[in-house]
Amino acid sequence: MEDSLLIALQKAKHYCAYQERCHSEVREKLYSFKLHRNEVEQLLTQLIEENFLNEERFAIVYAGGKFRIKYWGKEKIKYSLKQKRVSDYCIRKALSEISTTDYNKTFNSIADKKRATLKSEKNIFIKKRKLKDYLQQRGFEIKLISDYLKTV
Repeated sequence: MEDSLLIALQKAKHYCAYQERCHSEVREKLYSFKLHRNEVEQLLTQLIEENFLNEERFAIVYAGGKFRIKYWGKEKIKYSLKQKRVSDYCIRKALSEISTTDYNKTFNSIADKKRATLKSEKNIFIKKRKLKDYLQQRGFEIKLISDYLKTV
């Protein structure tokens, strides 16, 4: 391997070691080093073989973080992972790692907090619409939202 490729490989290893990355992020980073397509693919393959890059591991960490820290729902997480060109298998695997009890607890907590802020809204239909819109924007599933709204 020539010097520029070795330097790029070292930089890419450092980039991947700092935090989990998806393939598309690393590919973009490698292209930013002014490498050709076949060189980028060669380095990506090496990073995968040496386990610096693992899309399934990335998806699980990403989904878990967005759920625990930002309180995103599964729909928003799925959409965000699709934007990063993560495979459907990895997305399903990552979402299945989120505990159902934690997910429901978080959903109810967020819904109850938002509902409390809407106390002054007298019109029940407007209140429900605002609550539904908010929960959808947070990425929660329509079925979960409509079941919750029946209790309001």
